[in-house]
Order: sequence, then structure tokens, then C-alpha cells
Amino acid sequence: MIAAAAGLGIVAGACAGYLIQADREPTELPSLSQPVLDRAEGEVEALSAAQDRLVKTDGDLRKLLVSRPKGAGDGFVATDTDGWLDQAAYADAYESPVDSFNYLADSEFRRAARTAWREGDTYGVEIILVQFRQERELVAPEQSENGRYWAEKKDNTRSWAIPGTGDGRVYVHDTPVREPGYAAVYSAEAHAWRGDIAMEIWVHDVKPITKSKLITLANRQMENL
Repeated sequence: MIAAAAGLGIVAGACAGYLIQADREPTELPSLSQPVLDRAEGEVEALSAAQDRLVKTDGDLRKLLVSRPKGAGDGFVATDTDGWLDQAAYADAYESPVDSFNYLADSEFRRAARTAWREGDTYGVEIILVQFRQERELVAPEQSENGRYWAEKKDNTRSWAIPGTGDGRVYVHDTPVREPGYAAVYSAEAHAWRGDIAMEIWVHDVKPITKSKLITLANRQMENL
């Protein structure tokens, strides 16, 4: 009996609510159309070459490389490519050039530019900018990540972030490479990216390489991008 009374109470309440709502005047609904916004007149001013990064990076890639320090000589490795590296030449620097060439083809390699110099008799610098088409995926970040991965695999390596680059880093390898008949050679490197360009810096010397000099060089190069 209690359950039946409760059920009747719910039905009665629903009916009462319906009757009250039915006696009310219908509420006017808002219009589905939206107000017409005024359009700005005139044309949008195009970005200048300095503001439009695509104009900057689609030009001569070699002009984005940092300039040699005053008094610096040619790099230790001679090249007749006039600052350009094609896909085969860039892949040739890897331990497995054929695999690297195929990887670059799959990764939409576009072009690469290189500069190198020597300071004194033993300090050598090489900088490479590698540009990708990136029509299917973002490859420059992956290229930079690969460089960082292999740099961290080397023994006795210290690393620091490159300010303002997100995940860009410099690496100093404290164990030199020793070969019979040659002086021990220390090395350092830097990897970062911006847009569709991956940056690589390689430094060699017969004495340990300082962190500050490497970070300064990496900062200068990234500012150009």
C-alpha cells in the first residue's frame, strides 16, 4: 500500500506540473541567425622579408651559416662543393652511407649547407644546416633528436642546454680519440632545430674543449635561423 501510494504521488506530481506549464504563455526562443559582423576594409599588409621566416629559409641557405672568425683558416677537410652538400655527400659522413642515403630520401631531404674553419693549428669547427621538405611529417626535430641520442651514447660526455632552443643541447666529450702516430683529439658537438632546418656543430682540438665557447657558437648559429 505504501509503495502504491508513493507511485500515485509521483504520477500526480507529474500531471500537476504538466498542467501548470500548459497554462503558461510560450517563451519566445532566440533567433538562430547571428548578427552580421562588419568586415575590415583594405588589404592586409604583407610581412617583410625580415618578418617572414619562409622567405629567409627559402633563400640561399649558405647565407644563414655563421661567418668565420677573423683570421680563421680553411677547415681541415677540403671541399669543392662551394658550401653546398647534396644528399650523397651528406650521407657519406655516416658509418653506413647507403643506409643513410635511403633514410634521407624517405625523410624528404631537401638540401644542406656547410661551413668549416680552423683556428690556430689544432682547433677545427664544422657547421651543417640540413633542410627538409616536411610535407608529410616534421623531420628536423627527429634529425636533431637522433644527433642528441648518439652524442649521449659516448662515454665521459657532459651536456648543457642551448638557451632559447627548447631541446637543443651541446655535448663535450672528455675522452679523446687516440690513434697510433697521431695526437689525441678531443671532440664536442651541438644539435638543435628550428622550423624545417636541423643544425649540427662539430668541434675538434688536441686539448679539452670548453663549454662556454661551444654554447656561444651554437647561440650565434641559431640566432641566424
